Amino acid sequence: MFPAILIGVWVFGFVIACICWFRLWRRIRAIRRVATPLSLNLAIEVFSSSAHLEPGVFGIHKPVLLLPAGITARLSPSQLEAVLAHELCHVRRRDNLTATIHMAVEAIFWFHPLVWWIRERLVEERERACDEDVLRVTGDPQVYAEGIPNVCRFYLESPLVCVSGVTGSNLKKRIETIMANRTAVSLNFVRILLLAAAAVAAIAGPIAIGILYALPSRAQAFPETQAETAPHAFDAASVKPTQGGRTRSIEPGRITYLDTALGEFITMAYGLKRYQVSGPDWIMNADRSGRYDLVATTGSPVSADEIKRMLGPLLVERFHLAFHRETRELPVFALVVAKGGPKFKQPGDGGGALPPTPDGTGGFSYKNWSMATLVDWLSVLPSVGRPVIDRTGIEGRYSFNANLFDLPKDASPLDMKVAIGRSDAGDVLFSTLPEQLGLKLESQKAPIEILVVDHADKVPVEN
Repeated sequence: MFPAILIGVWVFGFVIACICWFRLWRRIRAIRRVATPLSLNLAIEVFSSSAHLEPGVFGIHKPVLLLPAGITARLSPSQLEAVLAHELCHVRRRDNLTATIHMAVEAIFWFHPLVWWIRERLVEERERACDEDVLRVTGDPQVYAEGIPNVCRFYLESPLVCVSGVTGSNLKKRIETIMANRTAVSLNFVRILLLAAAAVAAIAGPIAIGILYALPSRAQAFPETQAETAPHAFDAASVKPTQGGRTRSIEPGRITYLDTALGEFITMAYGLKRYQVSGPDWIMNADRSGRYDLVATTGSPVSADEIKRMLGPLLVERFHLAFHRETRELPVFALVVAKGGPKFKQPGDGGGALPPTPDGTGGFSYKNWSMATLVDWLSVLPSVGRPVIDRTGIEGRYSFNANLFDLPKDASPLDMKVAIGRSDAGDVLFSTLPEQLGLKLESQKAPIEILVVDHADKVPVEN
């Protein structure tokens, strides 16, 4: 009976340890998925994240560097260079692999205090080794020592030891060592023997004794709230199944989108076109049960673009959204210049593109439209049915009048909407584009980046 109890205690501790590590890993993975690429000309890929975590290296086989958004404004160029050198040293040393192996050892031997003590020593030694490498590269202890507290002041330490950051270990001791420009004491034969003995005591000892004789001890688990210590992007957010009433607005510091499909939120959050999102049908073509009311506010006014970017972490949190990106070779239409050249000449007035409005002659007025605006508009027309890419080479914005759907003189926006849905609308459009705009659509294939939704809950997490 007693051995069975001990085994049960060990299994309970092992499961708790695995769950804790998995929860924290999943959080970092979610942050990585919504991060945006940065071009810093480093040996590994670099991404910017809105999460307030310290700079850190994530991954083992293909590690990436996650930098918190705004770090370039927090650190001087020389401080940022030192921090980046520290992170690249972690990559060269394969510290994430070492930390992951020790995390597995901790889960198995969670009851052994020496295992947890060794973890602290591993973190201390890896940070010391990287500090020494940075000092050899930069040769400026003052700049490096000032950069580390700045990172601590504005960002939270990474919750996973296998995400190698810059603020680990005893900061006071590290900074004193950096300023003194001291190198670590090399391991002599005696120290190597002591380290080997500690390893044997931590691993071989418990195996030899057997799990049945291990003293029960309380599982080392992270607090339930630790995965949520980073501040949310929005001060307050409500996401729930729609109650009806289609309202859409983005104001400084507030977004209100009612009766909206999850796919529309995804395209808005990640700056995608509708055809760039692939997943279950309910995500994009949702019936009433798959549409939502979203109202969120920030603590201070922010731009509409920033609010859209803040939607990404919110969707991951409330819908448990998981996805991956891939590039697919898809049939597309390329918008090119027809024979004779473009037929629109009037430049725009410098403002943004306005929706088409009736001009009283059967046509519609398109004001301040760029070729990017035109291909985006064509891509969502049912009569086109394919993504449209710009191959015109035409820069700038233009204003022009066109009757692209052969509408009567007194046509209204509703008439255009009906015309777009006609079965022959595509044929009409293919003939009117060259005649009226001097442009045409050519069938081609092109690589298109696609966001593939792997998972999304249909019922969002309660507010």
